[in-house]
Amino acid sequence: MNKTLKWIALGLVAVTAAGCVTQKEMTYLRDADSAKADSINAHFTPQSEMIIRNGDMLTVFVSALDKEAVAPYNLPTVVFNSPGSTSVQTTPMLPYYTVDEEGAIDLPVLGKVQVAGLKRTEAEALIKSLLEAQVVQPTVQVNMINARVSVLGEVATPGQIPFTKNRMTIFEALAAAGDLTVYGQRHNVLVTREVNGKVEMGRVDLRSTDIYTSPYYYLQQNDVVYVSPNKVRAVSSANAGLWLSMVSTVASAATVIVTVVNVARPASTSTSK
Repeated sequence: MNKTLKWIALGLVAVTAAGCVTQKEMTYLRDADSAKADSINAHFTPQSEMIIRNGDMLTVFVSALDKEAVAPYNLPTVVFNSPGSTSVQTTPMLPYYTVDEEGAIDLPVLGKVQVAGLKRTEAEALIKSLLEAQVVQPTVQVNMINARVSVLGEVATPGQIPFTKNRMTIFEALAAAGDLTVYGQRHNVLVTREVNGKVEMGRVDLRSTDIYTSPYYYLQQNDVVYVSPNKVRAVSSANAGLWLSMVSTVASAATVIVTVVNVARPASTSTSK
C-alpha cells in the first residue's frame, strides 16, 4: 500500500511541476557580465535612424528668410467638410507625402524626389540640395508620421507602439507594451518584417545577451513582435477545465486504488491462513 501511495504522490507532483515557471526562464540577459559586454561591443553596430521605405508617410517642412519662396512647400491641408460637400476648410497641419512604389515623394515645384533607402537626415540633405537652386539658404525638416510597430501575444497591453524617436529597440517596444506576462516565452519571441516586398521572420531570446547582435534588436517600422504563450498559459486559460478535470481524475483514481487495496488485503490474509 505504501508503495502504491508513493507512486500516486509522485504522479501528482509531476503534474503540478509541469505547470511551474522557473526563475531562470523569467530572467532577461541572464548571461550578462563585463566580459560579455566587451564581446558584444566588438560586434555591436548602433542604429542611429530608421530607413525610409515604400509606403511611409512623411511631412516636409521648408523654411528660409524668403517666406514667399518656400510658401509652396508649406501649404495648409485642405479637407472637405463632409463627403460630397463642395465646401472646404483648411487646417494648420502640414501636408504629408506618401512614399510611392518607386520610392519617391511628389513635392511641389521639385516634383518626384527619390527618398526610399535613405535615413531621415539624408532625405533632408537631398531635398535641401535640390532647393538651393531656387531658394537662398533653405532649411528642411523631414519627419515620419506613421512609424510604429505592433506587439502581440503575452504582454500586458498588446497593441501598436509609435516611434517617439528615430529608433526603437525590442526592449523599448516590450516596455511600452507593459512587459511580458509570466506566461510569455522569453526565449522564443518572434519578429516579422517586410523586406523588399517579402516577409522575413526571426526569433530572439531575451534571456541571452546575443540579442544585441541580432538584426531584430533594432526594430523597423511596421515590424510585428509576437510573444508566444508557454505551457502554463495553455493550462491556465483555454484548458483550465481540462486541467481541473485531470487533477480531479487523478485524485479520484488515488481514492479508488487505496480503497481497493484496503479491501483486498484482509481477504488475501484470511485465504492464506
